[in-house]
Amino acid sequence: MLGNQAPGLGDDCGFIKVGGEYLALSTDVSVDQVHFRFDWIDARAVGWRAAASALSDLAAVGAEPLGLVAAVAMPASADQHELLELMAGVGSAAEYAAAPVLGGDLSRSAVWSVAVTVLGRSRKPITRSGAEPGDRLWVTGTVGGARAALESWQRGEQPPHETFWRYAHPEPRIRAAQWLARAGAHAMIDLSDGLASDAAHLAAASAVQLEIDLARLPVTPAVVHAAKRLNRSTGEFAAEGGEDYELLVAMPPAFDEADAFTQECGLELTRIGSVEKGNAARFILHGKTIQLTGYNHFG
Repeated sequence: MLGNQAPGLGDDCGFIKVGGEYLALSTDVSVDQVHFRFDWIDARAVGWRAAASALSDLAAVGAEPLGLVAAVAMPASADQHELLELMAGVGSAAEYAAAPVLGGDLSRSAVWSVAVTVLGRSRKPITRSGAEPGDRLWVTGTVGGARAALESWQRGEQPPHETFWRYAHPEPRIRAAQWLARAGAHAMIDLSDGLASDAAHLAAASAVQLEIDLARLPVTPAVVHAAKRLNRSTGEFAAEGGEDYELLVAMPPAFDEADAFTQECGLELTRIGSVEKGNAARFILHGKTIQLTGYNHFG
């Protein structure tokens, strides 16, 4: 629709070349009753999540954060204290990523909305389009925790602390991404829409096929329990859940430094598959191909 006015769309960030490096920019919006609910998390957590999701886009390209701006729309009936708490959450996430809050905007709206725009820099951004046949696929941390929390709330239950924290306080993997970039990452994407969707995005951008073994996905016991309650395999449950904000990365075949990654970043790195010739994301469980449904923003 935008044609030659938007030649670089398709990555987690847009890029502007300035001198010998690139400025990386991304924006992310969080809307009440769509991305969060105040009966599930408080205003400070809403602010943290909104900023963390945008900062995760910088992580996905291996960029160093430079700062962020936040635009908040709030109902006329809202308590000003909620606004202050929300912005405190934004500020905490910014401090976590060493990215100062540079400004923003405030407006009235029918519902709460928080739009965070982030700015970073990189000499060589890692995009979604560099995966090559023969590469191996790795994922940071664990997956499925945010979905497990959502499943609890939707049943009218309070999530266990472990899954509640994964939903309310996701951590943008800034340091991990920069380590992986230095180690030679070919392609990377953050798992905001879930592995099922985001693996397909990376496969399409790189024009390759991703082969992912669902039995290898790193999960916690709470995710295993949540999957059993839905009579789903743990791998399927975790792959279809969004908002984990972990990194899916294609590394060269010779890469074998997962232990060094964990020692330096304090985070597990798990091999979950490989890159082949083709153009799709294929999920396998016990030798069988599994069809998964990814997140659809307008579904």
